[in-house]
Amino acid sequence: MKANTFTEQTYFILLALAAESLHGYGIIKKVEVLSDGQIVLAAGTLYGVLENLKKTNLIEQMQNQEDTRRKMYRITELGKQTLLKEYTKLQQRCFISKQILEKGE
Repeated sequence: MKANTFTEQTYFILLALAAESLHGYGIIKKVEVLSDGQIVLAAGTLYGVLENLKKTNLIEQMQNQEDTRRKMYRITELGKQTLLKEYTKLQQRCFISKQILEKGE
C-alpha cells in the first residue's frame, strides 16, 4: 500500500485487527474505541477499505465457524509489518514535532 493512501482509518482498522480477528461490525466498534470516538466508520467506508486491504494482502478474510453470514477478517504478517512501519513513521513525526514545538516556548 502506498504511503499516501495509508489513511488514519486504514491505520486504525489494521490496529483493531492486530489485536484480534473481527467481523465488520466488530471492526467498526473497535476502531471507535481505539480512536476514543474520533473515528466512526460507516459500513460503506469500512468495506471499501477492507477490499483495498485484501487486494494488497494486508488482511485476509476467514470463515466464521459460528455464523457463516458474517465475514471475519484478520491481519496478515505483511499487514503487521506495514502497521509497524506506519507506527514508526508516526513516532518519528511526533518526536520531530515535539522538538520543534518545545524550541518555540
